[in-house]
Amino acid sequence: MKHSPTYTMPFKRRRLGKTDYTNRLKLLTSKKPRLVVRRSSNYIKAQIINFDKIGDKTLASASSQELKKMGWKFSTNNLPASYLTGMIIAKKAGKKGVKEAVLDSGLYASTKGNRIYALVKGAIDGGLKVPINEEILPTEDRIKGMHISSNQEKFKDLPQEFEKIKGKI
Repeated sequence: MKHSPTYTMPFKRRRLGKTDYTNRLKLLTSKKPRLVVRRSSNYIKAQIINFDKIGDKTLASASSQELKKMGWKFSTNNLPASYLTGMIIAKKAGKKGVKEAVLDSGLYASTKGNRIYALVKGAIDGGLKVPINEEILPTEDRIKGMHISSNQEKFKDLPQEFEKIKGKI
């Protein structure tokens, strides 16, 4: 007589490719808040999330949409916008008393110098302590948008606008 099923169905979020539970368990056992970074085709979002047995608690949240309110007139899904969003989340986390966090980049591919690491660099420069290898972070020229402004004439004032918005944060 059979006492157990021959096949156990994985969790739904695992089947859909939305959650890596092994990685999530490692992040949660660190007992530190997580810096969760998610990107879409138009924006990049960051949240400081703390684990609770009832459910995760969001302590602070920032989106690159907030840059538009500060006068940012360029794209909200590039490296400079990601860096500035990282500075915003660091300031909001500082107000909530969060000094350090671990990076939770989800299922995104880890590519050296991408938008996710630009956000992390902004968070580090904003005062949040995130343990990460410095070699994987983008260079200062890319963060300031020099690679964008050198290619097209309409983006020539991007580095100046970047410094202006950085001063407001």
